[in-house]
Amino acid sequence: MKLRENPPLHLTYCLNIHPGETWAENLAAIRQYAVAVKQRIAPAKPFGLGLRLSAAAAETLRVPTVRRALRTELDALGLYVFTINGFPFGQFHGTRVKEQVYAPDWRTRERLEYTCLLADILADLLPDGVSGSISTLPGSFKPWIHGADDEQTMTKNLVACARHLIEIEARTGREIQLGLEPEPWCWIETTDEALRFFGEPLRAACVGGRECEGVRRHLGVCLDTCHAAVQFESPLMALRRYRAAGIHVSKIQLSAALDVKGWSCSALRPFDEPVYLHQTKARLRDRSLLAWPDLSFALDATDARTDIERLHVHFHVPLFWPGSASLHSTAAELDEPFFRAACAATEHLEVETYTFSVLPEAMRAGGVVECIRRELEWAQERIETPMGAA
Repeated sequence: MKLRENPPLHLTYCLNIHPGETWAENLAAIRQYAVAVKQRIAPAKPFGLGLRLSAAAAETLRVPTVRRALRTELDALGLYVFTINGFPFGQFHGTRVKEQVYAPDWRTRERLEYTCLLADILADLLPDGVSGSISTLPGSFKPWIHGADDEQTMTKNLVACARHLIEIEARTGREIQLGLEPEPWCWIETTDEALRFFGEPLRAACVGGRECEGVRRHLGVCLDTCHAAVQFESPLMALRRYRAAGIHVSKIQLSAALDVKGWSCSALRPFDEPVYLHQTKARLRDRSLLAWPDLSFALDATDARTDIERLHVHFHVPLFWPGSASLHSTAAELDEPFFRAACAATEHLEVETYTFSVLPEAMRAGGVVECIRRELEWAQERIETPMGAA
């Protein structure tokens, strides 16, 4: 939904919370769940959608008549699309996803063509006067990268995608930004690594300064606040650094990580599940950091440790969740200064808690629509305070 006219500000939730790999399944989720969320959150005004399209679903929407039919139905339902999650290429629910969420990565033609197709789809769905964004993986899974050739190939393909976005804007007037989403254990996982990429590596892949300027206008970052928290990075400081470096923030995904003070192995075991990758980082009492690619590795490695001060787990938990005696979330970092900076940095805010189906049962009370409603209201209350004070 649009929260501000000038400059624009849109808030939604990511539909990757709903299982569905085919376009028919995605459309059914819109009709069943997104419409129900709209009725609770924005019954009298248009409600924006954050689509998640697999490669298979995107292929169905390659057909112009299918896109036109979708646009007509969305208009009738009071819905509009302004952002797409282009991170997961294949199946994202009901199977082992783990590190395969990064495949195919940006070394491949498949990833480039898929993302360009998402941009074509979004260009046809965007309302007049609304810019679009697509979030994508930050290159690859770091253990898969074997040297400079891999890095240059990824950069070359990202620049090729940005050129496609430039061409779309020239042809249609629709501005779409691709946002690299830094994530733990990925090629770009920290703010430092993102800043480094947008420096010399990106310049070297462009043909001259003028093209580099156009590429940087269409290629930015998607800040996922859960991912930043797992790295023990302040999302507010990350935003400030991106803006100081002139890097566009195409979208901010509002999300919270698990936060454990000290070490509570028994409390974390219910979150060690077989579907998603739960990268884990520990800060020790001497302020040094330890990292594991998944929670299961952390549980095995830290059972007997007594020097852990704090531990963050890449497990998206509801923003409104108050925590328990031994477990908390990093949602407290999304405070008024953060939202003031967020509202100034981007036009697109998206709540993302795709892990709903694998949360412990007690955290799913009320069902998925109620969870989404509460998260959106949690975010909206905090967004409106800094906007009103600005």
